[in-house]
Amino acid sequence: MKDLLEKIDASLTELTLGNHPQNLYDPIRYILSLGGKRLRPMLVLLGYGLKSEDVEEVISPALTVEIFHNFTLMHDDIMDEAPIRRGKPTVHEKWNNTVAILSGDTMMVKAYDQLLTGPHHSLPSAIKKFNKCAVEVCEGQQLDMNYEELETVTETQYIEMIRLKTAVLLGFSLEYGGLLAGMDEKELAQLNAVGEKAGIGFQLMDDLLDVYGDKAKFGKQVGGDIVSNKKTYLLIKALELANGSQRKELNKWLSATDFDISEKVSAIKNIYEQLNIFELTKQKMNSYYDEAFGLLDEMDVRDEGKQQLVDFLTRLMKRER
Repeated sequence: MKDLLEKIDASLTELTLGNHPQNLYDPIRYILSLGGKRLRPMLVLLGYGLKSEDVEEVISPALTVEIFHNFTLMHDDIMDEAPIRRGKPTVHEKWNNTVAILSGDTMMVKAYDQLLTGPHHSLPSAIKKFNKCAVEVCEGQQLDMNYEELETVTETQYIEMIRLKTAVLLGFSLEYGGLLAGMDEKELAQLNAVGEKAGIGFQLMDDLLDVYGDKAKFGKQVGGDIVSNKKTYLLIKALELANGSQRKELNKWLSATDFDISEKVSAIKNIYEQLNIFELTKQKMNSYYDEAFGLLDEMDVRDEGKQQLVDFLTRLMKRER
């Protein structure tokens, strides 16, 4: 896994992007250089590895999903007015919003360029599946912004939103690897479902880490979701379970416009602890990973490839960043 990660990073560094105007392409190199888990291209390789041992053959097309993912991050950070990404200033903070928008648009085009490096026989299906995934990611982001304006969001609504915003790209990544390896449509649909279930679990862990993570490891502002009143699973569950005084306290902080950040984070975390929100969220997360493992176990694929994917997903469940 470590060797594959290094090869993914090296391939991203070697991408042919462009140089003029410099302030269009430098932000792309910058965000790609910030690192990250490279989760999505790794899932492409692991999906391919379920049928074939020669996973390095598909590193180039696998970069498609990493370029696209970072494009979404660049634009999401503008919409969220996020100051930090992976422990460094976001692109719009380092340059400005206009540069970040244009550089992000260019990244989307470059993602299609990378998709074209895959085998020609799989391109029509790959493009169709990628387009569906890309539109769903945008739908999820729009729902996320819509929910900022709603007074209440249900657990069902939230799970569907994170399925679209986060999980469908993980599902596509695994499915794309399977497509490159020659899987049939039934296998591809099941592989996509494995990725989606794991993706929902992944986002629920992200919600937990935003509140309980180590800032040095997490790479983003810890407690940022609390500060911005983001309707995460934790907040939705807390509002659902809160008694009268707890709900009053939550609503006081949610409606406050002038507050001390550390005080607000501490107060809401205290209510979360009273309601056992950490454990409830973890249980929900684990249930989705269990579904993913169950679906994967049913597939008739290489035992070694299956075990590698199980090991990878297990590490995601236990991550600290």
